[in-house]
Amino acid sequence: MSEFVRIAPGALTIGRPLPWDVHDTDGKVLLCQGYVIQTESQLEQLFERGYFKPRVIEVLPEDDDAASNEADGNPFARYPDYLHALEKALASIAAGNPEARKQLQDLAQALEQACALAPDSSLALVHLYSVGPTIHEQIIFYAILCQLIAHQFGLNEQRTKILTEAALSANLALVPVADKLNAFNKVLSDEQRSVIRKHPQRSIRALRAVGVENKLLLTIIAQHHEQADGSGYPAGLSGADIRPEAEILALAERYVAMITKRAYRNRMNVTAARKLIANLADGGLRPAIPKALLRVLGEYPPGTLVRLENNEVGVITGRPVRASGPFVHVVFDSAGERYEVPQQRDTNVPDFNILALEEPDMMPSMNFSQIWGFSGSPKIP
Repeated sequence: MSEFVRIAPGALTIGRPLPWDVHDTDGKVLLCQGYVIQTESQLEQLFERGYFKPRVIEVLPEDDDAASNEADGNPFARYPDYLHALEKALASIAAGNPEARKQLQDLAQALEQACALAPDSSLALVHLYSVGPTIHEQIIFYAILCQLIAHQFGLNEQRTKILTEAALSANLALVPVADKLNAFNKVLSDEQRSVIRKHPQRSIRALRAVGVENKLLLTIIAQHHEQADGSGYPAGLSGADIRPEAEILALAERYVAMITKRAYRNRMNVTAARKLIANLADGGLRPAIPKALLRVLGEYPPGTLVRLENNEVGVITGRPVRASGPFVHVVFDSAGERYEVPQQRDTNVPDFNILALEEPDMMPSMNFSQIWGFSGSPKIP
């Protein structure tokens, strides 16, 4: 059991999918990723009995034939690895470890591979875990969205790579306080506002202390809270003085904030979030950037729950391809009974047209790897 770590209180939440498989003391899987904890007693039992297995991120060799197989880039299976690698990299930066940049680059490359090999599954991660994500989860979401937006926007490979590293490190200075701020339901104090406004400069100082001097990376971080009209911070830049990479990161953060529940407000559904993004496309500095995000998302992004015309409920697994509508794997039949094996539906077929978004108070348990067609997945209890 030396490779397993006990689950710490506070690591899991009622109503959210498990981010990793939970094991017992013998290493046997008790609950698989995607299972949703329903009660306080279940939560207490997991804290008493549960272990998980942190792993080191391994980047697939570019010349490996397996790298062309989407199943080998399963972002659901690698999600706990991403989180573990991010925590380790940010802790290394904060500690002044000169190996930190390499850790950051390895994680950025792993996320790049996931988005290239399995873009729908990577986008689904953002939506499946968006109910109440930790700061580390949010940062992973920013990096995924930056990858997908940058590709759609037409950013070249090298600039996209640097943008992803910036997305992973821009909020380094906020990590110690972000979860508390998100859970805070009162007006922020002057001290709290100061921490927020100064985090770009503080993150840059920490990166420079470990030898990071890439001008583009540091500029993206410095500018990702600037606004086209000059009302942003820290420098009050406006217009074309703001790099497009910084705008992409700002938009990724903004979208995640829209669809994420906070103590002081409910989360926004995808339809409402898309309307706000469309408004940005009408009046922003570079309309092509929010338009790129709208194309990435589609009307119903992967990972969102929908009800079909025949009253089945399922999860969007793929964006439209040619004459097909978005693909759905239905989890519940028209009577509300769970399918033993989720059934795929093409929403262009009349009986399977999408009727409405589903926004349950508690996410249903799902085996993400199985639904998205990745092999070797344990069954949801």
